Amino acid sequence: MRSASKDSVTWKTSRVFRDELDWQLEGELAVGSSSSAVYRAPMSQFVPVNVAVVTVSDTRSLETDTSGALLVERMTELGHGITSREIVPDDLQILRGCFRRLIARRDVDVVLATGGTGVTGRDITPEALAPYVRKEIPGFGELFRWLSYAEIGASTIQSRAQAALCARTLVFLLPGSSGAVRLALDKILIPQLDSRTKPCNFVELLPRIRCEHAPP
Repeated sequence: MRSASKDSVTWKTSRVFRDELDWQLEGELAVGSSSSAVYRAPMSQFVPVNVAVVTVSDTRSLETDTSGALLVERMTELGHGITSREIVPDDLQILRGCFRRLIARRDVDVVLATGGTGVTGRDITPEALAPYVRKEIPGFGELFRWLSYAEIGASTIQSRAQAALCARTLVFLLPGSSGAVRLALDKILIPQLDSRTKPCNFVELLPRIRCEHAPP
């Protein structure tokens, strides 16, 4: 097993982490035969991530998009960066292209999409994302529906809210209503996108994910 230099780790991580993380590694940083880095970086301070917001709707505009505006507002208040905000129609190929483009961007760590997670014919957001899913995160949808049950009862079964790791990007698919977006933010996303949340959070995993899937 050979040790990797601090410089090589910094090169492989995204710009947001190069700028914000103090790479005072705790313990040995090693690269094994699988070429995946295993390390611990200090997360005692808030670490911002770059967020892209997508609203899936045939009818909303920037003026009427309350759910997208709420996502931008809350993420900005926390200190995260908004790298993109888009309104995309309920068209499978157009939305799929949008996801493909955002996932490929190195300045996007997280995609928050709202709308199109129901069960009608125009609800195609999960299907648009499906080709790019590397690892599903089923706990997000499970937890969201459990929390939603307290507010809307059995109607929550109609929600297909979900999350996934796509290449090196975390993607969360939320319902279109502002109430559902607020619930997901308050109970799940804000805590899990805060590097100070214990015992674990998504932000502390992002540098490792970036290293594991860095170009050779």
